[in-house]
Amino acid sequence: MRVVFLGAPGVGKGTQADRIAAQFKIAKISTGDLLREAVRNQTELGREAKRYMDQGQLVPDAVVIGLVRDKLAESGSANGFVLDGFPRTVPQAEALGKVLQESLRPLHRVVKFEVPRQDVIRRLSGRRSCPKCQATFHVEFAPSKKGDACDRCGERLIQRSDDTPEAIETRLQVFEEQTAPLIRYYASKRLLSEVNASGSVDAVFEALFSVLAPYSAI
Repeated sequence: MRVVFLGAPGVGKGTQADRIAAQFKIAKISTGDLLREAVRNQTELGREAKRYMDQGQLVPDAVVIGLVRDKLAESGSANGFVLDGFPRTVPQAEALGKVLQESLRPLHRVVKFEVPRQDVIRRLSGRRSCPKCQATFHVEFAPSKKGDACDRCGERLIQRSDDTPEAIETRLQVFEEQTAPLIRYYASKRLLSEVNASGSVDAVFEALFSVLAPYSAI
């Protein structure tokens, strides 16, 4: 099974990617994780990526695709994969398609996570994190037992600057403008499915399972 998960920040792609990967025994591939690992291991692509990251610039598509290509070549991806949040643009999708075509492993499905805008803002704006031990909480869904302090170390919790309602609105607008052509691209190839991701984690997983189960033996 080879699938891509698309959706705005805060819709639960990462959580469901972990569950789908475990259920179907396939690799979960997150470009964020790949970038951090490459930088940490000081690989050639990692050093190149770090130059852009240190300057606050976006890592070029060629570098990201290179990381994805290397990951797909590993034995852990032989049974399939779920790509979490990548590609994000049509050029990235076209580059990914070429990589997969080279290995004769085309995509089976692209799943778009649908969550009402107000729910996304609620999910993201409620996030809190500990600047000392990096623990994460949510004021509504997973609150700290110590209120504004971290359960683990007692440090005062903070809200990331990009998790304010105003910043989230900007992030969502950029996401929608960036991914609208990508959605049309995959829809034109008849690869796109949409899943209502506003329910519980288990409910969303069941919906995903029904979409992806037919590809489990491929």
